[in-house]
Amino acid sequence: MDRSNHQYAPTPWKQEAWRASALDWVAEQLAAHGLRASGELRVRLRPWSVLVRVPVQERDAVWFKANPPASAFEGPLTAALAHWVPEHVLRPLAVDAGRAWVLLPDGGELFRDVLAREPVEPRTWEELLRQYACLQRTLTPHAREIEQLGVPATRTPDLPETFDELLTRSTALPREARERLERLRPRLTDWCAELASLGVEDTLDHADLHDGQLFRPAPGRFTFFDWGDAVVSHPFCSLRVPAEKACARYGPQVLARLLDAYLEPWTGAGRTSADLRRAARLAWRLSILGRAASWGRTFPDPSGTSPGAEQSSKSLLGIFDDPPFS
Repeated sequence: MDRSNHQYAPTPWKQEAWRASALDWVAEQLAAHGLRASGELRVRLRPWSVLVRVPVQERDAVWFKANPPASAFEGPLTAALAHWVPEHVLRPLAVDAGRAWVLLPDGGELFRDVLAREPVEPRTWEELLRQYACLQRTLTPHAREIEQLGVPATRTPDLPETFDELLTRSTALPREARERLERLRPRLTDWCAELASLGVEDTLDHADLHDGQLFRPAPGRFTFFDWGDAVVSHPFCSLRVPAEKACARYGPQVLARLLDAYLEPWTGAGRTSADLRRAARLAWRLSILGRAASWGRTFPDPSGTSPGAEQSSKSLLGIFDDPPFS
């Protein structure tokens, strides 16, 4: 049982009836695929998910995931992505949309584990960002369908309203920080209008694309997973998290090439390099809104408090960080 530093966070796993129902469902879905569980379960509990590794006879393990109501879309979204971009994602073995359950095959080795085991050149990060940008471009025509699956929409023109909602809910903010954010509102409105005018359409934003959310099944190939924080928004909002992780590992000198690799698939359609870089700078700041909103997608607490309220408030202040490129 892995609870990390969330020892007292509420999850449904502690409810015996829920636990029995979930494991019965897993057994039924495995049987439908001619499979049978065998061995000890490994359980990871977080305020935003229940994740269970289920060993299976004569093949790799499978993974059961349960989401809270606010991210119940993850199973249906994962299934839709397996239809639209099968080369980039996992194909679920089963989805129960009503209960926010999904059963997934093993995706291979986490990119994080590869990084821990062997030297990895920065160009590997360039390739994963290039592949991810291609995934986003392919999904652009499906943005409305993605919203209909329940994925939150934080469309670029509507981000000022998202900002207002977050500020209202951020009860953990100190008064000085709140006043500073309130003074930022007119500038934020201008940033959103400019970003919307630069000609890159909204699409799927993973919103937390770090090295623990990627499989590397083979050199040069990546599988993107864990879509519980996803939103429909400006695609370039995805860039900040992986870029910061890579810069922390290799130093800020890698950022220029990472940026070029990510932006290359977006060239054309009359967009200039300067336009794309300007859009990336604006989206770098505005990406914080999607991250702050995602902290609200946790299992309900009987006390009525939100386990992610403090983290959401803290992350909102990241909008003041200057992008580290021009």
